[in-house]
Amino acid sequence: MIGAGLIGGGIYSQLPKENEELTAADKVMTGRHNGKKILNVNAKIIKPQLLKDEIQISGSLLPDEEVDLSFETSGKIVEINFEEGSFVKKGQLLAKVNDRPLQAQLQRLVSQLKLAEDRVFRQNALLERDAVSKEAYEQVKTELATLNADIDLIESNIAQTELRAPFDGVIGLRQVSVGTYASPTTIVAKLTKISPLKVEFAVPERYANDVKTGAGLDFTLEGKLNAFHATVYARESKIDPATHTLTIRALYPNTNGTVLPGRYASIKLNKDEIQDALAVPSEAIVPEMGKDKIFLYKSGKAQPIEITTGIRTEAEVQVLQGLQAGDTVITSGTLQLRTGLPVTLDAVN
Repeated sequence: MIGAGLIGGGIYSQLPKENEELTAADKVMTGRHNGKKILNVNAKIIKPQLLKDEIQISGSLLPDEEVDLSFETSGKIVEINFEEGSFVKKGQLLAKVNDRPLQAQLQRLVSQLKLAEDRVFRQNALLERDAVSKEAYEQVKTELATLNADIDLIESNIAQTELRAPFDGVIGLRQVSVGTYASPTTIVAKLTKISPLKVEFAVPERYANDVKTGAGLDFTLEGKLNAFHATVYARESKIDPATHTLTIRALYPNTNGTVLPGRYASIKLNKDEIQDALAVPSEAIVPEMGKDKIFLYKSGKAQPIEITTGIRTEAEVQVLQGLQAGDTVITSGTLQLRTGLPVTLDAVN
């Protein structure tokens, strides 16, 4: 009997109180309006804004110029005049192979040059006095020209023993040492021009006509918070039949040389910019029967309208018809909204 009393007076007597607390909590969360639930929602007041139609693609950074340095002739390396990883100027002497035999030949020819020039001078003087035939004069003149040609040839061969930088750039790790016998197939080091850098990427064929020469793009790199700006300067001559993409290149100045080639880049390519667009958050749109609609906040109630959409970004959708500047668009709880449902605005952007 005591147990039954405790049960009747202890537990069951508390149930009405608990039900009252649940009902009160439900009212706090949803509210009531003339017996109808009031839904708490967020909203956005529509204003004209700049809307960018962007393509998100990946690409890679390439050096403006890059070459494997090698000699034009064979021989033993006698000089290496660069530091690995350093910046070198165009025309700077980087390495040299033995040219002593060529220098000896050049010295011998140069020593004959003065005598040959004197012969031509004397024969010309004699020719003016008709003391020598014109054939004799032409003979010594030809010998002088041949000697100069031989000197030019030897000097060209000597130039081939010198390895010079073909452009300004950063030289990489050397692959040879002094004393190595080098041939034209021997790679001495790699020279890379990193200012500017090329940004190479490929766009699907449907966007091929949207990316013009001179168009700007932004790209980001892993580990870098700021974005980098580049300008499209060239397009491939045709669409790749295997991938159905068009390869495009842009230039990034890389003035201070802090960005290295070879990195992966995440690219935002601007297809179009609309200055005074009306746009709504993508979560505010409710697809229904092949059409799009949104809910407006009007006089404390949700009112649906059908809209025509334009371009889409990651977070927003352009509205071409059905929306006016100043309208308040409901952006949350869209799946619970119904025509004329009372709503309360929690936050308005």
